[in-house]
Amino acid sequence: MADAIKHRWSIQHNYLAGITAGDWLRLWRENGVDALYWHRALFITAVSLLNSFYRRREERLHHDAIARTEVTAPPLFVIGHWRSGTTHLHNLLAQDTAQFAFANTYQVVNPHTFLCTEEVNTRRFAALVPDKRPMDNVALSFQSPQEDEFAPLLLTFLSPYLGISFPRREDYYERYLTFADASPDEIARWKAGFLWFLKKLTLKYGNDRPLVLKSPTHTARIKLLLELFPGARFVHIHRDPYTVFQSFQHYYDTAMWHTYLQRPPSAAAINARILSRYTALYDAYCAQRDLIPAGHFHEIRFTDLERDPVGEMRTLYDKLALPGFAEFELTLSRYVASLSDYEKNTFAPLTSEWRERVAREWRRSFETWNYPI
Repeated sequence: MADAIKHRWSIQHNYLAGITAGDWLRLWRENGVDALYWHRALFITAVSLLNSFYRRREERLHHDAIARTEVTAPPLFVIGHWRSGTTHLHNLLAQDTAQFAFANTYQVVNPHTFLCTEEVNTRRFAALVPDKRPMDNVALSFQSPQEDEFAPLLLTFLSPYLGISFPRREDYYERYLTFADASPDEIARWKAGFLWFLKKLTLKYGNDRPLVLKSPTHTARIKLLLELFPGARFVHIHRDPYTVFQSFQHYYDTAMWHTYLQRPPSAAAINARILSRYTALYDAYCAQRDLIPAGHFHEIRFTDLERDPVGEMRTLYDKLALPGFAEFELTLSRYVASLSDYEKNTFAPLTSEWRERVAREWRRSFETWNYPI
């Protein structure tokens, strides 16, 4: 997989396009960029200069208002491992615009500047965003609901996602998945950065509607999120572990190629990371999920949501005591109908060796959610 450099010349799908110049120089100095990706580094450098200009403008115009803003409506967090259906669930919830606001693609990759630049840039550069995500057929645009992990990454550098761009330091950045081995200062900086981003969203959308947020990394951070938002709600979605493994392999072999700044890891290293990250994420999840107050947690099986999305959403609203489903149901039904021609990825069957390894290392998930081994 690492021998053939796919999408080498691509500068699309790169979350670092929202970084500022000083931060980018620091990141480059700390990690290094391999020569085969210097063109990406030059692109990031160019846009970082613009971002720095607009960041100063945004701070001048909005800093005091952001600082005064309070997130009084506790968010609803969509959690679950990558490739388990978190995006589908997030998109379904985001259709309820009467009840929820959400972070979109432009905002999460431009957390420093979106209050000043979103209206103009989403029109100016709309053609640069592909209609679909590189790893599946899910629709993509600047306005699409998007996972929020990219925003605190760009605000704090405390994210395992930086290990994707800089694979030689992947082990270093991986500790920011759970923050179990992070210092108190790092935890405080991550909380402050994440809260600052949510304050900016709240300033833009108001406090009348809670934010519905989605990031697989949050599955391992329930304790930190409850410390910030004691009234937060959580909905966890899970999927057959064999399918998750194959789909995450496909994710690495499609989307990840667009973000590398160092020579990609080997297929063996990627498979090992998939296995270990899943275990670390669900170790943290299982240790922390009982911290969630009663009535603030619901769990969904992906196949049930796929089979009957409207019925499963009705149950979710009931379990989390969310109002307004009767008014929302028609909008939801229309959105579901619009997905009728969606084509899922298909994969060749796993070899017996890999089926046995996944079953062995992820046994708890098979047993907890009753998936056949």
